[in-house]
Parts: sequence; C-alpha cells; structure tokens
Amino acid sequence: MTTAHTTELDVQPSPLALLLLGREADPRSERGVECPGDLPSPSDPDLVERARAAKEKLGDKVFVLGHHYQRDEVIQFADVTGDSFKLARDAAARPEAEYIVFCGVHFMAESADILTTDDQKVVLPDLAAGCSMADMATAEQVAECWDVLTEAGVAEQVVPVSYMNSSADIKAFTGKHGGTICTSSNAKRALDWAFEQGEKVLFLPDQHLGRNTAVRDMGMSLDDCVLYNPHKPNGGLTAEELRGAKMILWRGHCSVHGRFSLESVNDVRERIPGVNVLVHPECRHEVVAAADHVGSTEYIIKMLEAAPAGSKWAIGTELNLVRRLANRFAGEGKEIVFLDRTVCFCSTMNRIDLPHLVWTLESLAEGTLVNRIEVDKETESFAKLALERMLALP
Repeated sequence: MTTAHTTELDVQPSPLALLLLGREADPRSERGVECPGDLPSPSDPDLVERARAAKEKLGDKVFVLGHHYQRDEVIQFADVTGDSFKLARDAAARPEAEYIVFCGVHFMAESADILTTDDQKVVLPDLAAGCSMADMATAEQVAECWDVLTEAGVAEQVVPVSYMNSSADIKAFTGKHGGTICTSSNAKRALDWAFEQGEKVLFLPDQHLGRNTAVRDMGMSLDDCVLYNPHKPNGGLTAEELRGAKMILWRGHCSVHGRFSLESVNDVRERIPGVNVLVHPECRHEVVAAADHVGSTEYIIKMLEAAPAGSKWAIGTELNLVRRLANRFAGEGKEIVFLDRTVCFCSTMNRIDLPHLVWTLESLAEGTLVNRIEVDKETESFAKLALERMLALP
C-alpha cells in the first residue's frame, strides 16, 4: 500500500503510544502520574508568588531540597542544592523540619527517608519522578542473580557494592549481604574496601561507573569485568566467566550520560579548538577514556569554578546543570557547552515542575500531607547498614 492510502486506514493508537503521549498510565512501571488534587495550570502567572507564599507560611516546618539537575524554576525555591547523597544528609541535619520536600527522583527521596527521623515526612512532588537506572535493578532480579552466583560457587567471594542511584530495596540487599553503597565521588574507596572483604564485586546498577572506576582508577583490565544481563538466563554468563571475573557489572546505565559517544567528543574538539572535555563517570568507557577530566557532579562544578577566564569547556552531564553553569560563568569569559549536539534533559527529573511544587507546598500549608515517601522498617534497617558502611570508609 502506498503512503497516499494510509490515511484511509482506521488506525488505533497502541497502549504504548498512548502512554508516550501522556494519555494513559501504566501502574506496573509508574509509581503514579496523577495528584490527588488539581494541579495549577503551568500558564498561571502567579505560580512563583504562590510557591513563595506557601513556603513562607510553612516557615521552618518545611525544608526544600533541590538536586542539581532540577529546572531553574524549581531550584530557586530550594533551601540547599547538591547531589543525592549530600541532600539526604542535609535533610538529616535538619531534624526540626517536619516536611522534607525532595525535588529530585524517587530513590533520592527514599534515601532521605532512611536517614531522617521517624517524625520527619519526606515528600516527592511527583510520584512518577523515577530513575531509569535505578529501575534497571529490581529486588527480584538481584535475588535471582545471587542464586546464579551461588550455583557458580562464587557467592561467598562476592561483595556487593551498590551505587547511590539505586532503590531502597537494592540498598537493603547490599547491606544484608555485607556490602556498601558508593557515590560517584567515593566509588574507588568503596571498591578498595570491598576487595579487602572478598575477591569479587557485584556492582549495581550502573555498569559504566563500575567499569570506569575499576579500569581507569584501579588499574584493572576490561577482561577483569563481565556484564550480568538480568534479562538473560544466568545473566548471559557461564560459571567459568563468573569464576574468572573480578568485577561483575550489572547491565544498567543512566539514560542521559549513556547517550554521550566518542563521536560527541571528537566532534566538539573539531568545532571548538582548545576545548576541555569534562564528563561524569556514568558515561561510557570510551567517552571517559577520551575526556580530559572525569568526575562527579560536585567535581564538575568545582572544576569550572577554578577554571581560568577564557577557557573552553564541553560538559558531559545533564543539560539543566550545564545551562546553569554556562550562565553562571559567562560573565567570567568561560565558554561552557553541552557535549552532545542533541539536547537531552533527564526526563524524570523534569517531572518536578513549578505546578507540582506549588501544589505540594500549598497542600502542606493547608495541613494535607501528600506524596509521602516511606521506606518500611526492615528495608530501612538493612539499607542504613549499607549506608553506614559507606560513611565509615577511610
């Protein structure tokens, strides 16, 4: 049939198409896409004033956390900004705040609930603000992986190390099996500790951070790493491969950082002579190997703060942060561009917008608790154990 005739067909959108269009919801993959009340219109010119008034009414009862990847319209109301672990610790340091409004994603709010007191209530303005990376490792999949390791006869040699960007369930699994949590800043220290406890590491859920840390920072080879795919029988690995590996990497990745390519690096070097390429360690190994500097979000910010006037930088991380940094340092003559030509926000981070924040703050100001994130006590206990091991790292 030619293209001209296709318009005569009675084509019905598939459920997936409707989901992508925002006209349907999938409760199996989304924690919630609707608020129990009406969201204010995004075109409401009074949104900023409404947010300011509600926050002022709440006073010290509310503490608003803003992750670096949040929109500017949201970040302006944050009491503190930072990465996920810094923000969770900041919340724990404010026990007088009854409400912790976390402008970030679901796993971050879980971490804040784990570290704060029972009297504090952690709120996520949009329950559908998840993390694709964190969702790539479920409790059931990781339990099955441990069974595979047990059958291969290596489980007793394996120490799990889980990235902060993981669910409370995965953090609890890590704590229960003698492992620790890591951030992108202390991943090497966490792995050094883990290899003092055992011969192998199961690194969850970001394969790139695990591989980059092992190879770039610890001198291992790519052959020391194997990739466990939870969607394949036995993870797609033989018992011999598991026995020979030092790093068992989970097949997960960040949908933002994973899009940067070696071509992106080569292209920006051609376009901007003398540019410094600065990327996050969640990027692919070939991108990290080709970059001039590699580090966490906080590292990226500090690097640009110390950069000389007139220097040129291509940044491989989330676009909201890159734009904010470009605007911040433009007056100092620093040229800061996004590493990729294609614009890429973190789509789930961007679910936290001004209408959701206004609705949340106004609801709390009226005495209505909404969108509370609460981790059950058993999960919290084991997850906190893993986090405490990280805090005790030398």
